Amino acid sequence: MRRRFASLAAALAVSIVAPLAALAADPFVVRDIRVEGVQRTEAGTIFSYLPVKVGDRVDDEKLSAAVKALYATGFFRDVRLEREGDVLVVAVQERPTISTLSFAGNKEFDTDTIKKALKDIGLSEARIFDRSALDRAEQELKRQYITRGLYAAKVQTTVTPQERNRVAINFTIDEGSASRIARINIIGTKAYGEKDLLKQMSLTTPNWLSWYTKNDQYSKQKLQADLEALRSFYQNRGYLEFEIESTQVSISPDKEDIYITINVTEGPRYMISEVRLAGDLAVDEAELRRLVHVRGGEVYSREKLQRTAKDISDRLGAEGYAFANVNAVPDINREKATAAFTIYVDPGRRVYVRRINISGNVKTRDEVIRRESRQLEAAWYDGQRIERSKVRIRRLGYFDDVNVETPPVPGASDQIDIEYSIVERSTGNLLAGLGYSSSEGLVFSGSISQQNVFGSGNALTLGINTSKVNRTFSISYTEPYWTVDGVARTLELYQRRLDPSSLSVSQYTSDTYGAAVAFAIPITETDTVNVGFRYDHTTLGLFSNSPPAYIDYVDQFGETTNSYVLSGGWARDTRDDILYPNQGRLQSLLVELGLPFGDLSYYKAQYVHQWFWPVWSPFVLMLRGELGYGDGYQGKPLPFFKAFYAGGVGSVRGFETSSLGPRDIYGNVLGGKRKIVGNAELFYPLLAGQQAVRVSAFADAGQIYLNGLQPDNESFRYSAGVGLAWNSPMGPLKFSYAYPINQKPGDRIQRFQFQVGSVF
Repeated sequence: MRRRFASLAAALAVSIVAPLAALAADPFVVRDIRVEGVQRTEAGTIFSYLPVKVGDRVDDEKLSAAVKALYATGFFRDVRLEREGDVLVVAVQERPTISTLSFAGNKEFDTDTIKKALKDIGLSEARIFDRSALDRAEQELKRQYITRGLYAAKVQTTVTPQERNRVAINFTIDEGSASRIARINIIGTKAYGEKDLLKQMSLTTPNWLSWYTKNDQYSKQKLQADLEALRSFYQNRGYLEFEIESTQVSISPDKEDIYITINVTEGPRYMISEVRLAGDLAVDEAELRRLVHVRGGEVYSREKLQRTAKDISDRLGAEGYAFANVNAVPDINREKATAAFTIYVDPGRRVYVRRINISGNVKTRDEVIRRESRQLEAAWYDGQRIERSKVRIRRLGYFDDVNVETPPVPGASDQIDIEYSIVERSTGNLLAGLGYSSSEGLVFSGSISQQNVFGSGNALTLGINTSKVNRTFSISYTEPYWTVDGVARTLELYQRRLDPSSLSVSQYTSDTYGAAVAFAIPITETDTVNVGFRYDHTTLGLFSNSPPAYIDYVDQFGETTNSYVLSGGWARDTRDDILYPNQGRLQSLLVELGLPFGDLSYYKAQYVHQWFWPVWSPFVLMLRGELGYGDGYQGKPLPFFKAFYAGGVGSVRGFETSSLGPRDIYGNVLGGKRKIVGNAELFYPLLAGQQAVRVSAFADAGQIYLNGLQPDNESFRYSAGVGLAWNSPMGPLKFSYAYPINQKPGDRIQRFQFQVGSVF
C-alpha cells in the first residue's frame, strides 16, 4: 500500500506550523528509490539533487529537506514523496520549457538585442519557464524604453501552452511616441546666461537636427553627464564652490512633454594664491614642478589641477610607482576669494612586473605579441611603456580588441602582473570584387592574403588589380621581425601596365615587370629608416598624338629600359590609430635614385607630413602637406614616366585626376619635377561612437612645376568642399564634392569625385 507522508505544501509549512499527524511518517530505511512524472529530466539528475540515498534511515525532517532541495532546483512546480513499503517514490510535475520567444511592435530595439537582454535575467528559449522571470522581463523592457524617452510604452505578454510540456511566449509592445523635452530651466545663475549654459548640455529642446541626434529625448544618464558638464564649465572658470542644489524632472499627464529644472549655486570666483608640493615626491621636485599646470595669480581651474595630478601620477608610474596617489587640497580664503593649493604626493610602494600573461590568442603565437611589449617581466612597472605596448599590439592589425589589466599579485605588495586580453580577427582574405573610380572607371581587384601566416606575424599576399589606367599583378612576403631587433624585410615580384589615355595626362603606355627587396629598420619607438633596392624592366609605347618631348626621349634612350633603383627613407608615426586616427602625426621622407649603371639616371625625393588634432570632441582636424622634387643627372633628364602629378582624390579635389601642371601644345598634361600639395580637412563621425562613417569639410591647394616656373599664389589651384568616407564591408568608399576657387582657362574641372572599392 502506498502512503503519502510528505508533499511540497507540507515541506513549506513545516517550519511555521506543527507537523500534521496525517502526514507524519514512521522512520524507515530506504531500500530503493523510484522516480515518477519526469518527461525531460533524467532520473540521474534527480538522484544527484536528492539528499537521500538507498540505505539511509529517513524521518519527517529528512523528507521535508528532500522536498525543499528538489523544489529549489527550479525544474519542478510540484514535488511529492510517497512510500510503498521500503521504497521511496519521488513524484514530480516538471515546469514547462520555453519553446519560442516572439516579439511584435518593437522598433526602437531589434529582436536580437531584446533576446540578449532577457537572457541575462533568466528568460530565453530552451530554458525552464519561470513566471517570476517573465515578470522581471516585462519590467526590464519598460525600463529600457524609458531610457529612450518612451514613457508611454506598454508591454503585454501572452503564454501559450504547447505539446510536450512547452510554452510559447509572445511580447506585444506598444512603444507609443517618444516624450520630448519641452523646457530646460537653470535657476540661480548670475555670472552666465542660461543660453550659454544650455550650450554645454547635450540634452536640448527639439530642433532641426533632433531627428538624428535624439537629444530632445530625456535620459537619466545623459542628464547626469550634462550636470557634470555644467560643474566642469563653472569650476574651470574659477567657481570652486559651485554646487547643483537639486534637479527636478516632471512629465506632462499625456506623457508627451518633459520639463527639467536645475537649481544651482554659483558661489564666488576664486583666484589661486599659491601652489605647493608636499609629501614623498620620489623624484626631483624641479621636475615635478614642470608638470604643475596652475600658477599663483591665475583663475582656479579644476581641469588644470586634474591634468597636474594625472601628469605627476604618470611620471611616478614611469619610475615604478604603479599606485601613486596625488591629491590637491585647497586652503580657501573666502574674504579674499582666493585658494592656496597643496598637492600631496604619495608614491606608495615601488612595484615591478612579476609576469606577463596573454589570453585570447588562439592562432597568434605568444612571441608575436610579446615582442611588441615594451614592458618587460622582472622590470620596474612603467605605465608609459605599458600604454605604448597596447598601441603597438593593436596596430599589428591582427586583433579586434586589446585590453590590458595590471592586477596586484596576491600576498605581495610590490608586485603586479600584466594581463593582455585580446580578441583575434580573421587575417586571411580571399578577395574578389568590383569597384568604380571617377578617374579609373571600372576596377576589378582580387587578392589572396594572409597577414598572420601560421600565427607567425608574417604576411603573404598575391594580388591582382585591373582598371582602365592600371593593371597590376604582384606577390609579396613581409617578415616584420626578420631579425630579433625588429628589422622588417619585404620581398616582392610584380608586373604593372599603365595606360593613362583616359586621364588628362599626355598619351603613352608603359609595361613594367620587376623585383624588389626592402628593409625597415626601427630607430626609436616611432621612427623607422627604410632601405630598398628594385629592378625594373620597362617598355614604353607612344601614339601619334604623344608630345614631342616624349618622342624625343624614346628616340634618344629607346623604348625599353632597365633600371636599378636604390631607395631610402625615414618615417615617424605617432598616430593613435592607423585607420581612424584622432591625434598624432605621420611624417615620411622617401628618396629614390636610379643608379648610373642602368639605363635611367635620376633622383626623386618626396616628403609628406600629416597631422591629426582633436579640436573638440568628436571633431578631428587633419592637416597634410606634400613636397616632391626630382631631376636627372649625368646628362640625362628625369624620365617623363617618373614625373609628379596632382589633382583628384587624395590630392587637389575638384580638378580632374593628374590634370594640374604644365601642358604641351595639345593641352595634354606633362607632369613636372616639383610638387606642392596641401590639405586641411575637418572630420566628424556620422554615427556616435563609430569612426567607420565620417563626413568632412576640406580645403585643398597644390600645383606641379617644371624648371623655370617658380611657385607663387597665382599659380596655385585652390578648392573647398565636403566629403564622405565609409569603410564598408565591400571596401573603402570615398565621395567628395569640391568647388574650384581660382579656376583658370584650360583647367579641367570635376566637382563630384568618388572611389568605390579598394584600389591597389
